[in-house]
Amino acid sequence: MLKFPLMQNSKYIIRPMIGEDIPQVAEIDREAFPGEWMLRSLSSYQRELDNPLARYLAACTTKEMLAKLNQPTVPQLRFFRGLFHSNSILTRENRPLEYIVGFASLWLMANDAHVTSIAVRSEYRGMGIGEALLISGIELAIGLNADVVTLEVRASNQVAQILYRKYGFHVVGKRLRYYSDNGEDALLMNTDSVTSASFQSCFQRLKKDHVQRHKEISSQLV
Repeated sequence: MLKFPLMQNSKYIIRPMIGEDIPQVAEIDREAFPGEWMLRSLSSYQRELDNPLARYLAACTTKEMLAKLNQPTVPQLRFFRGLFHSNSILTRENRPLEYIVGFASLWLMANDAHVTSIAVRSEYRGMGIGEALLISGIELAIGLNADVVTLEVRASNQVAQILYRKYGFHVVGKRLRYYSDNGEDALLMNTDSVTSASFQSCFQRLKKDHVQRHKEISSQLV
């Protein structure tokens, strides 16, 4: 099975999330899902990390990329000053050793792997990181012997739906008024069997293409 190559010039690495990542993941969660985030506490992330049925992935900067971020240009400096303002979960006293730019979470349900979240910081979107998290999530599901990968997506989120359809998801139902912030419907999307020859052939081709286009993203998943 093709893995993301761990290249020396990698800027971003996808790895299992750890407890120290929680404050940054919460920041990303709050930015991406502001209405839903209000229902969560920091301790809920730790409970999910400790849950054997849940899996979290983090996309973070490499040491080399972090060194560059620690010597910011003026626009970057403004961004970091905003990141560490007094209302932020992150403070000057607990600045991270790694900078988390995105995360994904999955729940294992019988033979299904359910993707509960994929989110990337706004300034890092459009760089292939969200797609890399989706690829890694599917690979993780396969490694955990899931047969089908499922998820919900807002009915209005056309960008995400295009990405999911690209990777073999198709709409199988609708959850009415699923999102609590505005009562929007959710589309329920499933893959076919991720172990089938047809899915694997398409998935490996798409993953190889992504690796070629985004050599700056590597994976430490095992």
